[in-house]
Amino acid sequence: MIKTVLVTGSKGFIGRHMVKALLHEGYEVIEFDSEDPEERLDEDLKRVDFVVHLAGSNRPMSNAEYYMVNSDFTCRLIKKVKATGKQIPIVYSSSIQAELTNDYGRSKKEAEEHLFNSGLPVYVFRLSNVFGKWCKPYYNSVVATYCQNLAVGEPLYVRQPDFELRLNYIDDVVETFLDCVKGNTKPSQEILSISTLERITLGDLESKLRHFYDAIESDEHLPKISTLFDLRLFVTLCDYLRDQFMPLNEAYDERGYFKEIYKSKQYGQISVNMAHPGITKGGHYHTYKHEKFETVIGKTITRLRKIDSKAIEEYKSPAIVDINPMYTHDITNVGEEDSLTLMWVDTPYSEESPDTYRQEVEIHE
Repeated sequence: MIKTVLVTGSKGFIGRHMVKALLHEGYEVIEFDSEDPEERLDEDLKRVDFVVHLAGSNRPMSNAEYYMVNSDFTCRLIKKVKATGKQIPIVYSSSIQAELTNDYGRSKKEAEEHLFNSGLPVYVFRLSNVFGKWCKPYYNSVVATYCQNLAVGEPLYVRQPDFELRLNYIDDVVETFLDCVKGNTKPSQEILSISTLERITLGDLESKLRHFYDAIESDEHLPKISTLFDLRLFVTLCDYLRDQFMPLNEAYDERGYFKEIYKSKQYGQISVNMAHPGITKGGHYHTYKHEKFETVIGKTITRLRKIDSKAIEEYKSPAIVDINPMYTHDITNVGEEDSLTLMWVDTPYSEESPDTYRQEVEIHE
């Protein structure tokens, strides 16, 4: 049973995601990166059950470094694995550049051959351009570079708009590698690839990301997403944007706090409300807004009263409470810990049209 996994290149783009995923699955992870002494591997490998080999160089100071890091280090890693006397499986992240004759591609191809000739159980994946959150711009991902440039107001240079990109999404890469670690995929002497591959021209990529950016800056805040690929590009873009693209309000006082966490004219507003024990908030109604409350931490009672009625409705958490227009309402923390309530309203708050009118739920005659 595989318990301990060594990840080389653990601080890189794919490495960070891989380490996080392995830990989430309950594996012990030994991280190894370029700053670590190579001699350390001799001891580490003695307690390793699996290796995910992600270390590599694609922006070196000289062409010789391609071979030192991609090919030669892979060869030394294989020798260290074999010195343990164990048949430790190795997943290797190669590149579609191995199909080409540049130095980067040749060094990756050599590393592939070292693995295939090692006698070890191996999985050699040729990755396309990998994109997703945490990817470093101006390095090896045009998606990351375009996202970063949009975020900081720099131009997007599209010198070959008809050039077709082949893209792998980071979550698909990690899931595929995890399947190897779990034993769901058998080792192979053939080149492997990620099953989900997206194709898009540079011109279409620029156009799509710019459309998403413009939608975020507009009053709608969200673009219309029609495909999983579009969603993944949009989520990636959001990782590079700053908070001022969707200004959110928050308020703190002796009762607790209230924070907006999302708002859109199209989809409404989501907020969180924290209240200390014994605190009641609210005591108002709206003429056209519709709300939903759900307490996710603590114990609360939400009370509603139609403004022309004396009848009071009470809802104890956990419950999703619908609050229609013309119902005054309040919410009280009746527990012994701070309560946290998730709130949705179909229309974001606006100072020009707050649509909030004071009226206590309790009628005092």
